[in-house]
Amino acid sequence: MLKRISVHQLTLGMHLQEFCGSWMEHPFFRTSFVLKDPKDIETILRSSIKEVWIDCGKGLDVVNGEAAVSEAESEAQVEDELKQVADGQRQLAPVSAAQELERAAEICGRAKQAVVSMFEEVRMGNAVDVGGAKLLVEEISDSVSRNPGALISLARLKTADDYTYMHSVAVCAMMVALAKQLGLDQAQTRSAGLAGLLHDLGKAVMPMDVLNKPGRLTDDEFTVIKSHPVEGHKMLLGGVNVDPIAVEVCLHHHEKMDGSGYPDRLEGDQISLWARMGAVCDVYDAITSNRPYKSGWDPAESLRKMAEWTKGHFDPQVFQAFVKGMGIYPVGSLVRLSSGRIGVVIEQTSKSLTTPRVKVFFSTKSNMRIVPQLIDLSSPDTSEKIAAREDPAKWHFLDLNELWSGLPSAPW
Repeated sequence: MLKRISVHQLTLGMHLQEFCGSWMEHPFFRTSFVLKDPKDIETILRSSIKEVWIDCGKGLDVVNGEAAVSEAESEAQVEDELKQVADGQRQLAPVSAAQELERAAEICGRAKQAVVSMFEEVRMGNAVDVGGAKLLVEEISDSVSRNPGALISLARLKTADDYTYMHSVAVCAMMVALAKQLGLDQAQTRSAGLAGLLHDLGKAVMPMDVLNKPGRLTDDEFTVIKSHPVEGHKMLLGGVNVDPIAVEVCLHHHEKMDGSGYPDRLEGDQISLWARMGAVCDVYDAITSNRPYKSGWDPAESLRKMAEWTKGHFDPQVFQAFVKGMGIYPVGSLVRLSSGRIGVVIEQTSKSLTTPRVKVFFSTKSNMRIVPQLIDLSSPDTSEKIAAREDPAKWHFLDLNELWSGLPSAPW
């Protein structure tokens, strides 16, 4: 029997099944566990969560004489009720990047900690708990629905220590955006996001000195790292109710269309749509992110390079949809306008892939910084056009990320 109760009715020994509220509001990555530590109850009471579902078949019931808020016979009933509540709370009307960035930064911060917790659970030999992962995907998906570029762009801002964890968050967001671009339904989009979040789970058991090595890997070290899809696949198969799409992407996101990938050297139609999506999102985030041994490439330059690899590496149609969603000049790209001014892309527009909103801040004619100005290249009132991409390494603008985001680098 499942019962929804007030958090003030919680006692040690109860099996907490679900939190009633947004993933952002509750303080745990896990959503289904037995309460054994008094500190866990204290943490819940300090949060904004007011009610939870407990499973009386797996733990203690409420004290005799106390009434539950409601009861359910199955988890499906619980999920349906939680979904109705969540849908009523969500505000998914499109908003500007500036409006979404602050909330996206909060989601990124919580998401990173959640992925860290998930990896630690796996390292301790515990089964994968996809309950918390699914709730995290919902929050990320909602952010992408409000503004596709905000969270995806912020998740690219990683430190070396954050890379493995924030990479999972970034790929999750991009998988959601790509699924929407491909016209997949809501359930498929959630599955794609979950697959992105879990795709590198196998790295949790990779040797840390190899995983975080600040330099090129030796052949033996690369062989070790190449085992992470198989290791992650084993972990997911050992979990409960793990989405088969997540299992598939975990195992095959390093396969290539020409058959030169790993672990199974699949080619062409042997690679599922989900794995093809995962391959594009995984590579884009990897090459645009700073790593211990190299700086990330400019987003626009990264898409250009990926386009050159499309024939052998990526599915052309999936890659085309990815570019359509990201824009030819993704958020954070450094560009030179026809006036000679240099600016950074802050947001895409609906008119064209080549007419984003750009914040200009440097004049090549006077070779000096100018007062930042926002220009909408899709507006009929401007004659400005993008003349070329610019290499950030050439200009050394140390505040480039802050210019487009309005936030300090990696604000989590």
